[in-house]
Amino acid sequence: MNILQSNLSILKILIFGCFTVITFQSCNDDDRPVSNTSTIVPCENGFADIYPCNDYDLMAQVPLATFGAAAGNDSWGWTDPTNGKEYALMATNTNVVFVDITDTTNPIYLGNVPTATINSSWRDVKVYNNHAFIVADNADNHGMQVFDLMRLRNVANPPEVFAPDAHLTDFGSAHNIVINHDSGYAYVVGTNRNDTYAGGPLFINIQNPTAPIFEGGFGEGGYSHDAQVVTYAGLDTDYTGREILIGSNENEVVIADVTDKSNPIKISDISYSNVRYAHQGWFTEDMKYFILGDELDELRVGNNTRTLIFDFTDLDAPAFHFDYIGPSAAIDHNGYVKNNSYYFANYRAGLRVLDISQIENRLFTEIGFFDTYPENDGTDFDGAWNVYPYFPSGNIIISDINRGLFVVRKSGS
Repeated sequence: MNILQSNLSILKILIFGCFTVITFQSCNDDDRPVSNTSTIVPCENGFADIYPCNDYDLMAQVPLATFGAAAGNDSWGWTDPTNGKEYALMATNTNVVFVDITDTTNPIYLGNVPTATINSSWRDVKVYNNHAFIVADNADNHGMQVFDLMRLRNVANPPEVFAPDAHLTDFGSAHNIVINHDSGYAYVVGTNRNDTYAGGPLFINIQNPTAPIFEGGFGEGGYSHDAQVVTYAGLDTDYTGREILIGSNENEVVIADVTDKSNPIKISDISYSNVRYAHQGWFTEDMKYFILGDELDELRVGNNTRTLIFDFTDLDAPAFHFDYIGPSAAIDHNGYVKNNSYYFANYRAGLRVLDISQIENRLFTEIGFFDTYPENDGTDFDGAWNVYPYFPSGNIIISDINRGLFVVRKSGS
């Protein structure tokens, strides 16, 4: 790497094999990097620079070193409701960082909220009512940090180190946090298995984001690694309007009614063949089907990437629908549904995009990808950890364990 530095800017020349990517970082008066500027790299002939791709262009990329981190993990997004600006929130082993990606040719690293206690390879962030909610796994006494995202509107001297606006300490370590925007409740999962709720979901009232209230939990389903919670509007009219939790609980999927926080009720559960680690899943928009990733079957069974689809027409009797098998042996991680597409992080195979419009006919079709780990699509824990496909602009963020933050967009959009 060659670096030419003046008081105003740093020119970085990054050499990847036979490819060269040039980015500029503007600095403030004390020479701290403020932004990484990149030229849009279209996906042409199967590549965007060094990255294999199909129908997705590289809009921007910010390396981990910019964030003072050694490894990336989870991510989420926030769109400012007042001015429409888009922000990437990326968790790393040391902090959660905030990057203004409104202008993808000039992504601006605004700052970070440091870990509450110690570094962790598992940090998670979600957004509700213009606030970020942060937890960390394998980090004793971390609890939940709350950060007012509207503070990002006026950052005078980026990147700043932000103090959180609130810190809930009713629990310590946690693997993940999910939020039901309709009810204003956060559900913290993957806490200590020896605690009262055995690592099952904890109920946190965040209707006033900076004054969160712990309201109990649900232990009957056992340890929950991840979950989705919705105000139910699916086909099973027995539960219309109820707050329904779908827990990905290692060896099974658990469905529960958590409307009454003082009396959560398990509805049903379902497992499947060759279960190795029921990791994370997401409803289709009509709430008829649930799409699940098993994180360890590729490694321990030897199959290619496997995505499982369940029919949740009757929540009391969920049924296996079919498997989708991907083109590589890469491990699947977090996935989300938007309209008739399923976007998921496939570790060493990057972002994969599936057309799920024929789900009733047991057919998924891969329609695009962007591979942030160009070395190979092997069965290991590198590359894309999470994706966020919900920005109005069509920008999609990918948080990569090894290479930091990527912003991509469908070609031609």
